[in-house]
Amino acid sequence: MSGGPRILIVEDEEQLARMLRSTLIQAGYAVTNAKTGGAALDLMRHQRFDVVLLDLGLPDFDGKDVIPAARLLTPAPILVISARDSGQEKIAALDIGASDYVPKPFDTEELLARIRVALRPPRVSKEAGPSNPGLELDFSARRAIVNKNPVRLSRKEAELLRLLSNAEGAIVTHEQIVDAVWGKGGGADLMNLRVLAWQVRQKIEPDPARPCFLISEAGEGYRLNLEVARGAEKLALAR
Repeated sequence: MSGGPRILIVEDEEQLARMLRSTLIQAGYAVTNAKTGGAALDLMRHQRFDVVLLDLGLPDFDGKDVIPAARLLTPAPILVISARDSGQEKIAALDIGASDYVPKPFDTEELLARIRVALRPPRVSKEAGPSNPGLELDFSARRAIVNKNPVRLSRKEAELLRLLSNAEGAIVTHEQIVDAVWGKGGGADLMNLRVLAWQVRQKIEPDPARPCFLISEAGEGYRLNLEVARGAEKLALAR
C-alpha cells in the first residue's frame, strides 16, 4: 500500500468502488473503502484520513446525513460523488459541510485534479502577522475576506457571524444562536451548531485547530474576537 495521502472511499457500488480504488492507488494514494455510512463514520473515529470521497446514495444513510456527523470526527475535505446533479442537492451538500461536489458520471482525471486541490494547504498571506491575520465580513455580499482573499459564506454561516458581530465581542449563548439561525422549533441542537461553527472556522481561520476569530466559551456559547476581526458592513455604516 502507498504511503501517500490517505483517502476514504464511501461507495456501495462495487464496480465503481473498485475502479476508484485502483485509480487512486496508481496515483500514489493510500485507500480505504467503506460500503455504508455507519462503517465510514466508524473508520473516521479510529483512523486519520486526508480526503473523504462520499456517495450520497448509501444503503443505510443518506449521504447528506453522514456529512455533519463526519465533520465532528475529521477535518478532512469531503468530496461528494453523486448521480444527484440538481443544483439544490449540490447547494445542500456544500452548506452542511461538503468541500466539493462531483456529479456522476465523472472524468477520473478531473476527480484527481479536485483531490489535489483539496489537499493543498490553505494560503496564508505573508503580509499579515499571526496575531492579526486579517478578516473582514461583508454581509451584504455574504462573504468573508481573509487576508484579502474572498470566501463565500452559506446563509447560515453568514447569519452566525452577523449575530456574533452585532454582539460586539460579547458571548452569545448556544440557545440564542440556535434560535436565531435555525428558528425556534426548527429542530436544530448543539450538534448542529458545532458543525456550523466548524464550517465557519474552516473558511475564516488561519489555523482552524487554534481559532483566533470564532471563539468558543465552554458551556456558554460563542463570541467573535473583535481585536482581530472587523466587520466591513459596520465600518461602511460608521463612515
